[in-house]
Amino acid sequence: MKTFTLSALALALTLTGCKPAPAPSTNTNTNNAVTTAQTKAVEQPADWWQSAIFYQIWPRSFYDSNNDGHGDFNGMSAKLPYLEELGVNALWLTPIFEAPSYHGYDFTEFYKVESDYGSMAEFEAFIKAADDKGMKVILDLVINHISSQHDWFQQSEKQQAPFSDYFVWRDDMPKAGSGWGHAWSDNDKPEAVWHWSETRKQYYYGAFGASQPDLNLRHPDVANEMKKMAKFWLDKGVAGFRLDAVRFAMEGGANAQADTQETIEYWQDFNQYIKSVNPQAYLVGEAWADLPIAAKYYGEGKGLDRGFDFEVGYKILSLLKTDTDTDVLFGTMPSNEQHKAKNALILDENLQQRKDSQAPLHFFTPFLTNHDQERVAYQLKEHDGKAKLAAAMLFSSPGTPYIYYGEEIGLTQQRIGDDVYKRAPMQWDNSHQAGFTQSNNSWVEETALFGDDFANWWPEFLAKQLAAGNRSVAAQQAQPNSVWRLYQHLIAMKKQRPEFTINGSYQLTQHDNGIVEVTRELNGSKSVFVLNLTDKAQSISSITRDGLTASWQHDLNGDQLAAYGLLLLNNTL
Repeated sequence: MKTFTLSALALALTLTGCKPAPAPSTNTNTNNAVTTAQTKAVEQPADWWQSAIFYQIWPRSFYDSNNDGHGDFNGMSAKLPYLEELGVNALWLTPIFEAPSYHGYDFTEFYKVESDYGSMAEFEAFIKAADDKGMKVILDLVINHISSQHDWFQQSEKQQAPFSDYFVWRDDMPKAGSGWGHAWSDNDKPEAVWHWSETRKQYYYGAFGASQPDLNLRHPDVANEMKKMAKFWLDKGVAGFRLDAVRFAMEGGANAQADTQETIEYWQDFNQYIKSVNPQAYLVGEAWADLPIAAKYYGEGKGLDRGFDFEVGYKILSLLKTDTDTDVLFGTMPSNEQHKAKNALILDENLQQRKDSQAPLHFFTPFLTNHDQERVAYQLKEHDGKAKLAAAMLFSSPGTPYIYYGEEIGLTQQRIGDDVYKRAPMQWDNSHQAGFTQSNNSWVEETALFGDDFANWWPEFLAKQLAAGNRSVAAQQAQPNSVWRLYQHLIAMKKQRPEFTINGSYQLTQHDNGIVEVTRELNGSKSVFVLNLTDKAQSISSITRDGLTASWQHDLNGDQLAAYGLLLLNNTL
């Protein structure tokens, strides 16, 4: 994707005035101002997720407490003070159920935790410890499919009651050109989704491959078991679920493998049940698609509580990257296949698209990347100035933000080509294994997980990172103007400033010299982000700063904002 180069990112944050706030608007004629951040907390809304700042954890890579090379529940418990210091108040754990793969998106058990991560008692202790620090925890829940090693599937292959119809079976392979294929592409390859069972002598449907057969959610016993499973984990103290692959729950035929009305109604019913168990349980769906499709999962107010806005991350990074590649993976996002952004008004357009959809603005939750996407620092070639700009644009966008572990320290990856590169161990310090484990090896080096032919890339990557010495938590925390310090500041602003709630207005102005202003305002409380998206220092003398104080100005020299620099302004609450 082609990026719009803006040399300095100036972020002016938090302005407050003594006049009524304007109605939420995307008018691009704004006055920007600067002031210091205050510590007064904003009144919390009824639904806890409206004021949440989520942090996504890949448990296997976060912190190893027992020196076996795998992150675990006790490791996450040990790092809760770190997350508290960062300021996040909600955690999303990628799959923690027993599974044969390292990633866990192919469960073999619904009611057991992944043994590599510890015991159920240790999981429960983690949930309680997080709750004691005011942090909600949601789990990744995969309902679309399970593992081919699951007992249900093995009994279904043998046509044993009552499991025979728990999956979708057929006698013949559809012909090429019939319309079957990956639901997120137009490859028209029925063999990509229909897989032969030698045991049953039939084909079964598996949208994500032969090892992950799709459940038949039309079967009442299957649907009820999914509800029973969800209740089991809610009763453990879990605050809700991130729902994987929501678009594919119920395929309706060759040309209707995603986003069917049955699928929308399934999630409405599931949500109704979840809310009957706990009215404050939270459901956020992964609908990797353009906003009009993602909005369908709001379900006229009866569906999911939130849906991820995949577009905003693509658009933010398109403004900062220098290449044209993009990877949409399990989505169908034609608007993002070619990014040729010329100015930051695409962010304003994104917000307007949210407002114009069939879901309310608060439904969409913004993020930069997740575990399926190349890391921000890798895409931006480890340019910290650009990483700060990306963070500023994320937090200026209305909605509940999500941070992928390591984004706050500029964590990068070795290369592209395999998902494991995006999911490598967290780097805590400059010691052995970057402080992730005391073991001689980390899990990414285990040939049993990846096969003998998978080259061991970790030692080379780790040596390079340790030699650089600036991508660990310890190193980032030691720098007053680091990426980590900015994330901490932005999180505090998000929690403290009323204009960052969904009701705050959003106004964006692009100046001729490449300076971008984003203003958020509500009831006189005002914040201005001044972003220099060019590769040269730019004057910001035209920026109005009456009544505003800079809370972040490391990149400012007089009226000159550094290339890819950042200035934050706010007023007194």
